[in-house]
Amino acid sequence: MIGEPNDDEIQVEGLDEPIGGPRLRGTVIARRTAEDLYDALASDLIAHSANCVRQFGDFHLALSGGRTPFPLYERLMYDPRFRILPWRRTHLWIVDERCVPFESELSNFSRIKEVIVDHSDIPPEQVHPMLANTPESAERYERELRDTLGWRPKGHDRLDFVLLGMGLDGHTASIFPGSPALHGSDRLVMDVAAPTTSAPAVPRCTLTMQMLNASRFVAPFIMGADKAPILQRVASGASPDELPIAGLRPVAGELRWFLDAAACGQS
Repeated sequence: MIGEPNDDEIQVEGLDEPIGGPRLRGTVIARRTAEDLYDALASDLIAHSANCVRQFGDFHLALSGGRTPFPLYERLMYDPRFRILPWRRTHLWIVDERCVPFESELSNFSRIKEVIVDHSDIPPEQVHPMLANTPESAERYERELRDTLGWRPKGHDRLDFVLLGMGLDGHTASIFPGSPALHGSDRLVMDVAAPTTSAPAVPRCTLTMQMLNASRFVAPFIMGADKAPILQRVASGASPDELPIAGLRPVAGELRWFLDAAACGQS
């Protein structure tokens, strides 16, 4: 059930015995290899996109940058099983962006454009880059979200699928420890100062925790042994102020964690 801890043992495909793992709020999908984890996540993304197009006529997808998801993005483009994602019915949003020019190698959108936008048939008007290098960036992107989702005939005011990562300081999106984007705001997008706990140390623009938790499907995608202690702290009840990813609590959506064996604390 959404909002309740997952009390079942996590099954990792390809292992003889179930492995122990973090008992996180929501559902945990664990796989032994990166390839299997990419397949599991891509399959859920395809299924959810098809359901949304069937129900609402379109699909609103928000993607993150960082190293972890790009092999998945590439797989969506070249693997025939996943080329069926309905890009022509998809609106592509950005979870967070660094305050750098689009041509910068630090720009999340630049890499997403190179891998996905330039190799899919998504209409240009359905691509929503986050222009994070001006003082009014957050206000402009929030207005674009509200206007675009507000015109949706059905299923309005919510993103359909949000793919997230996690840093070693427990941040997700660009919501860092102690961030004003964590709590008690009606804002959907906020500008945030350059982080002191994560590189690169440049100002950011990010979807807020409120916007993430309003989404239909929230998918933290986390790999690597260095993330296992952080996930254990989240499972043990760490506060969102300490580890922001602990603030993921979808109001009326599904929270599904995609973890490799290493992130579950297994070698």
